Amino acid sequence: MSYLKFDKSLMINLEQSLPKEMLRTNKSGAYHCTTIVGCNTRKQHGLLVIPIPEMDDKAHILLSSLDETVIQHGAPFNLGLHQYGDSIFSPNGHKYIREYSCDTVPTVTYRVGGVILTKEKIFISHENRILIKYTLVEAHSETKLQFRPFLAFRNANDLCMENDVVNKDIRPVDNGIATCLYNGYPELYMQFSKPAEWISDGHWYKGIEYYKDKNRGIPYKEDLWVPGYFEVPIKKGESIIFSASTFECDPKEFEQTYTGEIATRTSRTSFYNCLKNSAKQFYLKNRSGMYIMAGYPWYRVRSRDELIALPGCTLAINHKDDYVTIMDTFLAALRNLIDNGKEDKVISELDLPDIPLWVIWAIQQFRRTDGTSACREKYGSEVRRIVDDIRNGRIRNLSLDDNGLVRTDGRVTPVSWMSASIGGKPIIPRTGYIVEFNALWYNALCFLNSLYDAEPDERHYCAEIKALADKTKESFISTFLNEYGYLYDYVDGSYTDLEVRPNMAIAIGLEYSPLDRRQRKRILDLVTRELLTPKGLRSLSPKSFAYTPSYVGNPTEREYAVHQGPARPWLFGFYADAYFKVFGVAGLSFIERMLIGYEDEMTEGCIGSLSELYDGNPPYAGHGAVSTAKNVGEILRTLKNVKEINKLQNSELYTR
Repeated sequence: MSYLKFDKSLMINLEQSLPKEMLRTNKSGAYHCTTIVGCNTRKQHGLLVIPIPEMDDKAHILLSSLDETVIQHGAPFNLGLHQYGDSIFSPNGHKYIREYSCDTVPTVTYRVGGVILTKEKIFISHENRILIKYTLVEAHSETKLQFRPFLAFRNANDLCMENDVVNKDIRPVDNGIATCLYNGYPELYMQFSKPAEWISDGHWYKGIEYYKDKNRGIPYKEDLWVPGYFEVPIKKGESIIFSASTFECDPKEFEQTYTGEIATRTSRTSFYNCLKNSAKQFYLKNRSGMYIMAGYPWYRVRSRDELIALPGCTLAINHKDDYVTIMDTFLAALRNLIDNGKEDKVISELDLPDIPLWVIWAIQQFRRTDGTSACREKYGSEVRRIVDDIRNGRIRNLSLDDNGLVRTDGRVTPVSWMSASIGGKPIIPRTGYIVEFNALWYNALCFLNSLYDAEPDERHYCAEIKALADKTKESFISTFLNEYGYLYDYVDGSYTDLEVRPNMAIAIGLEYSPLDRRQRKRILDLVTRELLTPKGLRSLSPKSFAYTPSYVGNPTEREYAVHQGPARPWLFGFYADAYFKVFGVAGLSFIERMLIGYEDEMTEGCIGSLSELYDGNPPYAGHGAVSTAKNVGEILRTLKNVKEINKLQNSELYTR
């Protein structure tokens, strides 16, 4: 039984099938993203979308889509699907779909009369190249396939309009053609595993619409250039492979390349395997190092997102070597910023004040896997340098006060993950003492002390760090813990922010919390009552007058709403940590039940992955980036913790 499988009844119902998207990446920044019926519904959708470093740091769509047509007895049956207006779709190829599955590779099965045709797509790792394999499973008469490429050659966040500067030249290559619509772009090579006839028949297909963008209140119509079509005969039982890439390939090697790439794939046959597969799709490897992309289809590498996602997207899926490589790349960039003031070309938002604190948290997760000695040997000196940099005022916009708390200025520019802004001004001006910053700071001090407290030569240093941690703990409690039993979100002078937000869950979920068990339980109970949903923690309590549960409307409306109620799955990782700290093994069944809400998402939104955020009220619809690293990473980390606690529980039961 396939884990990710959709039958004919769902596929031909566009209300059900169009919201479901799929994503494939090459682990070097390129991707393919569309709906499961092949109809692009947002401007970032495309069959071959690649970064072009020579132009900018954005993704660019070369090949938007490829329309297939089955020809029998001279009659064409077009399998493509495009939207041209409200409820106006053409050519309605979805009505021929009999099944869609995505266990190893996305596979669509079409039935046209007596013809059964399968289509499988796979992105080649670390190459700007996608392969599509067509197999004629059944046919009772001579069959031909036609392929019409819809070309864009544009920034993934822009739209294309009919113009006179498009380059319509076509260059023949082995079993295909090469073309480039505009100066500055690489050539697009479209080739087949067998000889294919190319028929030049150029047309603009005008007024293609993307309803997701229309609903977001942004431009949503474009024109795409179709230079002609390929025609290939195919026999029953035969497979044909189509290749789209930025370099010429040898058609004789298509089958071997396709087979070899499939062997590296994780079959998405379970909740865990879906998330593991999704996690690896965020990997980005280039000449500068290795990174984790924040999300698809529009985010690149963002510092905080990468650090939060890192343990789950590597250690939780037994990819320790990737953790080390990614962390080493990040630490080199951070050190270059602190010591030399140089921004990194790949990692954005590296200069935000809480980034060093998240680095230490991410390193702390390494210790849980490899132990204290290995962690101290590998990262101890870096943790020590970061703590000392904070103590000595070397971190931009992060100062240590005499009371042991760290302070930052977020009045003009957003400094925390709640970074929504209008005109550059933060909507939620979190400034002064921010609750998770100071919880992470206390955690960092205790973690550093634990790395070296057994070393005789470090007794004086550890005593110094412990004294600072004790001062920080006392100040944290007196500053943030209010008379209502929960934590202020931020404190700026005499102002205390009373809003119930999920950042307090981070404070009680850290390995070293400045709060005792009784205090943590009281806060946990409040978070459970007011913030917990099946899709993560709400960004604001429904009891607040500012609560806005739905992330809908035009860009300004969505920006105002983004941190005023919608839920984030990544925050559930800290909630689960806190729950286990308060209830121990007894909390296992509750956390396992809550994880069901995330497994339900494997067949919704971007299948096999988790969206950026979810509405705060039922039915908890997903929004934002269709696949997000920190959400996937934190749920994977929670799954790993659940597995370890299950083992502990079984071990204890066995020894009784």
